[in-house]
Amino acid sequence: MKLRDELDLFANVVHVKSLSGLNVRHKNVDMVVIREQTEGEYSALEHESVTGVVECLKITTREKCRRIAKFAFDYATKHGRKKVTAVHKANIMKLGDGLFLKQCEEVAAMYPTVEFNNMIIDNCTMQMVSNPHQFDVLVLPNLYGNIVDNLAVGLVGGAGVVAGASYSTRCVVFEPGARHTFSEAAGKNVANPTAMLLASANMLHHLNLQHYGDMIQNAVDRVRTKDMGGFATTTAFANAVIASLKH
Repeated sequence: MKLRDELDLFANVVHVKSLSGLNVRHKNVDMVVIREQTEGEYSALEHESVTGVVECLKITTREKCRRIAKFAFDYATKHGRKKVTAVHKANIMKLGDGLFLKQCEEVAAMYPTVEFNNMIIDNCTMQMVSNPHQFDVLVLPNLYGNIVDNLAVGLVGGAGVVAGASYSTRCVVFEPGARHTFSEAAGKNVANPTAMLLASANMLHHLNLQHYGDMIQNAVDRVRTKDMGGFATTTAFANAVIASLKH
């Protein structure tokens, strides 16, 4: 959170896409989850007003709602995406989430070539599990984004196989797409490094080093750890990618 605040990494982007060869329920999933990550419940503004009573503040501002909405539509336009879905709980949080939804609607009017709809977070999670192919780009406030991107990566194989990135107006931080701690895999040489390696490929693509990014992407596509139905250890996976790059 300190890193995000210091660099103003307001937009977290996770491209959730099916990998070949994985035994998952839904095939050909391809969606982008865009999460505002500088306010909302994750502002960590809470206090114990009296003993046993805690108040947690959910901060929502027009400026940041509009900024993430515009980022989502700009992203959709740049990457040839057809639809943006705003996910919210404005039926209950009429002021906070209502403000987020209103800004998304106003920004959507500026992009007539991009389809826009909105969905309540409860329904979104149910629809994602049953029919993820209906989604293209999703834009969400902080907490909902955290929940949905973890759910989405689970559809394509888990947190270890999806890369993400966090954007500010002046820099980008490339990282795994879902922030889990794999304590059960620590020190056992079994952790899946796909997400981190794909994050490296995405960074090269961002720097217009397309050829080198593709080399890493293609190498990763050919190796499988045990959780992906293969036999490679973490070390063997890394060595195979290095060997492929040398070749």
